[in-house]
Amino acid sequence: MSKFDPYNHFGLTFNPDGTLHRGYKTPSTDANPEPSPGISTVSKDITIDDEKKIWVRIFRPTKLPSNDNTVARLPILIYFHNGGWIILSPADAGTHKKCSNLASDIPSIVVSVAFRWAPEARLPGQYQDAREAILWVKNQMTGPNGEKWLRDYGDPSRCYLYGCGCGANIVFNTALQIGDVDLEPLRISGLVMNQPMFSGEKRTASEIRFATDQTLPLPVLDMMWAMALPTGTNRDHRYCNPMAKGPHLENVKKLGRCLVIGYGGDIMVDRQQEFVTMLVKCGVQVEARFDPVGFHNIDIVDPTRASAVINIAREFIIL
Repeated sequence: MSKFDPYNHFGLTFNPDGTLHRGYKTPSTDANPEPSPGISTVSKDITIDDEKKIWVRIFRPTKLPSNDNTVARLPILIYFHNGGWIILSPADAGTHKKCSNLASDIPSIVVSVAFRWAPEARLPGQYQDAREAILWVKNQMTGPNGEKWLRDYGDPSRCYLYGCGCGANIVFNTALQIGDVDLEPLRISGLVMNQPMFSGEKRTASEIRFATDQTLPLPVLDMMWAMALPTGTNRDHRYCNPMAKGPHLENVKKLGRCLVIGYGGDIMVDRQQEFVTMLVKCGVQVEARFDPVGFHNIDIVDPTRASAVINIAREFIIL
């Protein structure tokens, strides 16, 4: 029997210069800046850092709610996609659809961030990209030439960081790092972490139980972390295992409201539940929504679950 090769799982090979060739391809969707029949949102792409190739795709509903003939301000969701640090982007069809649905169904202004991939950029590079995107959103709210959709329709006092998988890890770690940053008039009102990506050196029961999971086998999870973590560190580094003791826990205590969503069949579910316990012990106001039935990324392939996740997020955001 041949040994399982985690690189083959996503068609990955290394180029001679050390960059990654990604044979894994998914359908992509172009932005649609003009209203189209049957599509409930419009979207557009904006580059915010040419050198790092960081860009965002912004979504807004085509039907804007109003109060007394004045357009109502919408919450701003700064969104970080899944993909295990190494694949996917805001242009991925699944990510585009999810953000479009968030914009239309909550409703909200969604800023979907294209952060750098590993291993070409290792952590904390992705957190730095997220910080840059958050500061960019802040600047749009105050500058005379700010992005119109954000400036005219977004409510800076209701900004949420929303992430899935590695994107949820980015949300958590970036929130720790911007706690003392002046974001006025932007106010981070909460963190939404859908199936957050965490691990550690010691195996959990769910990692062992779902080691041969078809979507995210354990060797693939290990490979992703080996590519993303700073060189010379292991999976007990705080970026990967924030439950490990360290000075970062003092910053955890300063976090605002958190929503954590998970599924009983996710290889990372034990780690996610440990994460919730850690947040509670640090005094964080946290809402945990774990469904015993379901697997990692079920909300990507099951429209009913996708709708359920948006409803949970809407309840959290629309207080």
